[in-house]
Amino acid sequence: MKKKQLNLSIIVPVYNEENSILTILSKLNQLKKSCKIEIIVVNDGSKDQSKTIIKNNSKLYDKSIHLSKNNGKGKAIIEGLKVCEYEYILVQDADLEYDPTDILQFIDQLDKHNFDVILGSRFLGTKRTVLNFWHMVGNKLITFLFNILNNTTFSDIYCCYCLFRRKNINIKKLKCSGWGQQAEILTFAINNKSKIFEIGISYHGRTYEEGKKIKYYDVFSVIFWIVATRVRKFFL
Repeated sequence: MKKKQLNLSIIVPVYNEENSILTILSKLNQLKKSCKIEIIVVNDGSKDQSKTIIKNNSKLYDKSIHLSKNNGKGKAIIEGLKVCEYEYILVQDADLEYDPTDILQFIDQLDKHNFDVILGSRFLGTKRTVLNFWHMVGNKLITFLFNILNNTTFSDIYCCYCLFRRKNINIKKLKCSGWGQQAEILTFAINNKSKIFEIGISYHGRTYEEGKKIKYYDVFSVIFWIVATRVRKFFL
């Protein structure tokens, strides 16, 4: 039964995902049976056939943006945020690491409890690939730091699935164009009055050979944006 009271904008940043973009978009369209959804595809200067595939399958999304060059995931998300129209927003990576069927859990909890932020967690779920040890260390470090600075108890702040209210984000304040953007958005999305929930999700991580893009040194960039955004929020 369609929950008409809920509406959700899903931003899909795409960079060289010709092998998975159609599968992701098809799965996202299945969610329209559960609530009102708009799908926004942002092609971040892909060099493969992603742009052509997106243009040839316009029935699978509501809006598309094609950036002339690769600027980073953060920039793609900012451009997507500019055209979002619905109350809630969620980002879906264009690879197959995260299964869109898990979003049904977010919709269900949002309908029941009217949360301000719902964050997924790869560590609370029952199905996931085994993470690289140093990726795990980096994730724990940035999550611990974020929790200290923001008085939260998240277990995985860099899970792709982060649902938040559109009104809690001022797009003009978003500065990060890279991997640090999720920390930036999450910092602005929460406050002392926020109702926050965390949901375990499945995860099927890709190897570097399959296109895994985040590197160990990106942790330092993320740490910078966690600290810098918290300081900026204090003075804004």
